[in-house]
Amino acid sequence: MVTRPKGQADALSALIRQAGGEPLEIPALEILDLAELAPFHAVINRLDSFDTAIFVSRNAVRKVFALIGARPWPAGLQVATVGAGTREELAARGFPRVIAPAGQSDSEALLALPEFADAAGKRIVIFRGEGGRRLLGDTLAARGALVEHAACYRRALPAAGAALLAAAWEDGKVDAVTVSSGEGLANLLAMLGAGAAGRLAGTALFVPHPRVAGEAARQGLERVIVAGPGDAETAAALVAYFGGASYN
Repeated sequence: MVTRPKGQADALSALIRQAGGEPLEIPALEILDLAELAPFHAVINRLDSFDTAIFVSRNAVRKVFALIGARPWPAGLQVATVGAGTREELAARGFPRVIAPAGQSDSEALLALPEFADAAGKRIVIFRGEGGRRLLGDTLAARGALVEHAACYRRALPAAGAALLAAAWEDGKVDAVTVSSGEGLANLLAMLGAGAAGRLAGTALFVPHPRVAGEAARQGLERVIVAGPGDAETAAALVAYFGGASYN
C-alpha cells in the first residue's frame, strides 16, 4: 500500500511494479488549497526582500509556483529544501543550485549545513503547509535570522480513505504499507478506526525516517522498517524485505 497524496505516488508505484509487486494506492493525506490566500500573497509581494526561501516539501514547491504563476523569481533569492525529492522538483523548475542535505532528509540535516550555521541578520521565508514542525524556523530564529512562515497549502484526512482502506484490508490485499510522514501515519491509524494499531501490527510498515519509526513504536507497531527518504530507497527496502526470511 502506497499512502502518499494523490498524484505523488506514481514514481514509487512504478518501482514496485518493476520489482514484481502490486502497488495499492490509498492516500492517507489530502493536499488542499488554502481558504485564505491574502497572507501568502502579502509575503510574495515582498519576495525580493528575502535572502533565502526554504521549501519544506514537493507540495510547497508545486503550490507556490501554481499560485505565483508567471511572476519572475527574484534573481538574488537563493532556494533551499530539506530533501532530495524537493530539490529535484526545484531543479525541474529551473533552479540549478539548491541548498539541500545530501543524505538525511529533514530539518535537522538542513540546519547542520554550513550555509545556515551563521544566520544572523538573514531574512528567510519558509514555504510550508499550515501547521507542521516549528524546529526549522525556531532554530534559525535562535541563530539570529529574521524568519517568516508562508503557508501555501493545507493537509486533510481523505474523505473516502477509510472505506477504501477497509475494503483492501478485508480482501487481504495488504502485505506491506509505506508512509511518508508522521502525519500520514496518524491519518492511516485514524482511517483504520478502532483497534487500528492491532490491525496494523502484523503488517510490515516502511517509513522514511527514524522519527516516524519512533512514532510508530509509540503506537505499539513493531514491524517497522526505516527505508530512507527516496522512492529508490523504499523500493529497495521492499525488495530486501520480501526476498528475505522475514516474509516466509
